[in-house]
Amino acid sequence: MWIYEKKLEYPVKVTTCNPTLAAMIIEQFGGADGELAASLRYLTQRWAMPTNQAKAILTDIGTEELAHWEMIGTIVYQLTKDIPESKIIGTPFEAHYVNHGLDVYPHNAAGVPFTATYFNAKGDPIANLHENMAAEQKARATYEHLINISDDPGVIDALRFLRQREVVHFQRFGEALRIVQEYQDSKKFF
Repeated sequence: MWIYEKKLEYPVKVTTCNPTLAAMIIEQFGGADGELAASLRYLTQRWAMPTNQAKAILTDIGTEELAHWEMIGTIVYQLTKDIPESKIIGTPFEAHYVNHGLDVYPHNAAGVPFTATYFNAKGDPIANLHENMAAEQKARATYEHLINISDDPGVIDALRFLRQREVVHFQRFGEALRIVQEYQDSKKFF
């Protein structure tokens, strides 16, 4: 069952208009290591997990990643919502604007549209969990880079929250890996 609360997981309070920053942050909306790819990766892989506990961890994290996707979309929108077209011209956001206006569309910072090839499901729970741990570390690194180039306190605050959640997800996938390995080891003796 899905329950949707009509509020963000963490408040987003952007105080500036900055289309250049929006064009970089959109990486986490539609890029290979972004929130949409993570969510779909985990929700796709959960069915083949050999234990209910591992399935639950992937479901929990996969649904939380959708909440993070909503936060990223909100940041991008708030960075651009009141900006006149004259301030968009010549920025990295210009190509996005030409194609999508101020709608937040899933593509990476280079403008490459989201694709399902950004995530994988190998049918091997150990391989999938290792991939998930790596994905969380790549997302953490991307958030660190975005924090370093941001000058908006509200954006930095939200990005720090998201970066910390990547660390927690990495730890939870480590827990799932241990659970699955113990389960598989116990089956070898029967």
